[in-house]
Amino acid sequence: MSTSEAGPAEPPEGAEGRAAFLLEMRARGVQDLRVLRALERVPREAFAPRRYHDLARRHVALPLRCGQTLPEPWLAARMIEALSLTPEHGVLEVGSGSGYAAALMSTIARSVLSVERFQTLAVEASARLRRLGVDNVRIVWGDGLEAGREAGPFDRIIVQGALAEPPESLLGALAADGVLVMARPERGEPLRRRVVRILRTAGGGLDVASICPCRLQPIIPGRSRAL
Repeated sequence: MSTSEAGPAEPPEGAEGRAAFLLEMRARGVQDLRVLRALERVPREAFAPRRYHDLARRHVALPLRCGQTLPEPWLAARMIEALSLTPEHGVLEVGSGSGYAAALMSTIARSVLSVERFQTLAVEASARLRRLGVDNVRIVWGDGLEAGREAGPFDRIIVQGALAEPPESLLGALAADGVLVMARPERGEPLRRRVVRILRTAGGGLDVASICPCRLQPIIPGRSRAL
């Protein structure tokens, strides 16, 4: 990601607001310094609809086109932190949304392939990233659940939504010692969801760890034809 980006105008709260934003992130469990630096560098207001710019540094989800949402910043941060990203990693993201999470990951990872099923969102997210000078993210319109079959393997995979179980299409695209982060329904509570970290072990097994509760919606397979 370019370090000379201009970005949007400074929000009214300025440096004090940024500091409070990061302190709140720490209070919500985000400890990885690389993720915190990414949150400081990437202006969330650049990914929010203009009428919601004043809410961009608050911990609320914001509506996007196509019935989608920009998740709470703490949730985006906790999911990215769970990936344990390094500059050597190539990432597959299922569900680009506004492009905010991809922009955050771009400051840490080697490259990000982000797949969005809504063409409208894919085009808009790509434009935002270009304006910010992000050159190591590629956003494509397609079915993210199938993208890894041809483009993989990936060191890290992040799914911006919930699945009952990790599909074989994604597990098959995960490199040895790779990490997959996604949400899934809690056992016995199908309407409640939790982010989990799935690590492929050296023996080929899967080690699953719980990260945090969330309200992410189920991922819909396929590519949208209408939007």
